[in-house]
Amino acid sequence: MSVVYYLRRTLFLFPGIAEREQLQLRLKCLAVAHHNVSGFPPHWVAHAIPYGQLKKCLKKVQRELQELGLDAETLRELLHPSTDSPVALNYSLNPSSSSKLVRPKLTVYIHLHEGNIIDASLAPTTRHFFEKITSNLAVDSCESDGETKSADTSHAETSDEAARATSQPLADGSHTSHEKYDIIEVPLVSDGVFFDLLQSDLGGLDALQATEKDQLKKEVREIGKQVSQVSRPTRFSKSDLGRWRHIFELYLDAEVFFATHEQEHGARSSQKALQQLQWFQNQVHKQQLVKSFKLAESRSAFSHFLELNATLLKHLQFQELNMLAISKILKKFDKRTALGVSRAFPSAISSRKLITGDIAKEVCAGISNELVSIVPQINDYLCPICYSIAYQPVRLGCQHLFCIRCIIKIQRRKEECCPLCRAHVVMDASADNIDAELEKFMRKYFLPEVKEKQRANDIERGVEEFGEGYTRSECTIM
Repeated sequence: MSVVYYLRRTLFLFPGIAEREQLQLRLKCLAVAHHNVSGFPPHWVAHAIPYGQLKKCLKKVQRELQELGLDAETLRELLHPSTDSPVALNYSLNPSSSSKLVRPKLTVYIHLHEGNIIDASLAPTTRHFFEKITSNLAVDSCESDGETKSADTSHAETSDEAARATSQPLADGSHTSHEKYDIIEVPLVSDGVFFDLLQSDLGGLDALQATEKDQLKKEVREIGKQVSQVSRPTRFSKSDLGRWRHIFELYLDAEVFFATHEQEHGARSSQKALQQLQWFQNQVHKQQLVKSFKLAESRSAFSHFLELNATLLKHLQFQELNMLAISKILKKFDKRTALGVSRAFPSAISSRKLITGDIAKEVCAGISNELVSIVPQINDYLCPICYSIAYQPVRLGCQHLFCIRCIIKIQRRKEECCPLCRAHVVMDASADNIDAELEKFMRKYFLPEVKEKQRANDIERGVEEFGEGYTRSECTIM
């Protein structure tokens, strides 16, 4: 089954639409049909970010602020006040003392002159709100006459704190005995509901991804067992070792989910990962590697391997979809309230990831360690001098490995230093330095390459003994 067919059957794919537009279109589909999204399993859809619910909560937040006279423009001015402004606001997201959840807090810093706020620029509703706050403060202060001195001291001490929190409004320091500075926390309800819902959904997504990650790792181990069976070297050549080695070489070259090049490195987007996965399958098809399998079990294992990658790609798309939903709703929150949560919220929960992004990384690491490593790769056993297999491997005292022909040439030139680490170990090498176990391993897993290396060594020795005219001929039966 082709990757393209599998993905078109299981994913949202809209040909001819740009990547971001596709994501936005999928987001709308998710919001409209949250309970029945084609392409994702129902239990995934149940844990998707509920964009519609969050949008309704945001409307309540906006309405609650407007009822207090705090529309977006007023909030923008009060959050970034001038130096002589008597009122300033601070909106923060701080971790709760009783849980890991962050709690929003709107704090008002009021500079009173003889118990009054003097600012002609305040809207009537906003002015009424702040006057109500200050009148409540006055009532509270009358009821606690016995603590007046300590309260005044507290106001004086908190003025510096308020100045630091709002950076400018209380910094002039030219206050008289009739001036007071008060810090009031404004109790809002709707924003708490909004962030509780968002964090609850993030927790559900993290739990879902942890479960799915364990399932994918289990599938990797199962495929590893299948590949191990069909790629085991046998006496009668009934093995697909060479074909699986070539398949995994192509897979590593494709770098489906992660790029390691200098100009392009790091995790890939789902769109780019899909392109690389298609390239990988096209190369396998072009070279007819699946058709040339000797064992039927190899075809089954390869089909499972493709499905594993397609499932991992679905996870990546689902993650991007939810990240886009979070980004859009936080930006909409800022647009309607000017409270700056699109930056503050990710920072506030930086101790735990916004959405666990390591599922692709961990599963790919599992593919590399438990699947690709089952079939030894020739690149891991090359001589660093001649770049062919390091057959009859000589392990120097510094533990670096070279083929015997290259070591003999270096010794003939009287070079004492290891070509890699410059340790003085080359002239000490002898027949005792040949790694017999590794030589046996190479003959078992890289027999064609070993035969080619032996042939090249024979030709090189013949040229040294008989001159440039030497040509190697196979044995002839007379």
